[in-house]
Amino acid sequence: MTEAIALNKLTFRWHKKLPAVLDMPSLVIESGERVFLHGPSGSGKSTLLGLLGGVLLPETGSISLLGRELTAMNGRARDRFRADHIGFLFQQFNLVPYLSVLDNVLLPCRFSSCRRERAEAEASLLDVARTLLARLDLAPALWQRQASALSVGQQQRVAMARALIGRPEILIADEPTSALDAERQNAFLDLLLQACDETSATLLFVSHDRRLAARFSREIALPTINLARPEAGVA
Repeated sequence: MTEAIALNKLTFRWHKKLPAVLDMPSLVIESGERVFLHGPSGSGKSTLLGLLGGVLLPETGSISLLGRELTAMNGRARDRFRADHIGFLFQQFNLVPYLSVLDNVLLPCRFSSCRRERAEAEASLLDVARTLLARLDLAPALWQRQASALSVGQQQRVAMARALIGRPEILIADEPTSALDAERQNAFLDLLLQACDETSATLLFVSHDRRLAARFSREIALPTINLARPEAGVA
């Protein structure tokens, strides 16, 4: 298998006078893996995701995604790589409230010609978006509604469709089930894991809720691979 994510001798601190938030000798996630990453609040989970997304840069070490070295890219190149190859699912969904469901799903293809071309290789953009929404059990009657008019569960499915459109090779999910009860958590994971199987995406799912770990191919406790001991309250 090829490596989707590879970190080597990575350290990060917010200021040179502050202690390190992350000190990770190594982390490798193979293409197609479904990885559950957990850790208590303040253990550095959000900081790690910022580094993987190219929003933050490490103090030392390397971050390789899909064989490309993020730390060797300039800011514009990192933004382009993120748009082309990574789908994000956020805790707060981050939908544009005044846009329709379909327009929200299509947003990644507006910003990435790579994802647009991959989507259009299947069908028209609108048809691809509609197919994703139908697979996620979102009724056609909702597709033209503004995102702000949807329930939490409906918004979550729109966010998943947006993350998946254009078949990004890596999917990063940051606490996407934290607002759901156990039944809805399991239903959401059923849909997410099935969608990853269909697209062969590598999934990094971050949560503090270890009850979900059994659904994944590998479980990683961040404190066991992070030699730093960030202070409470650090993301």
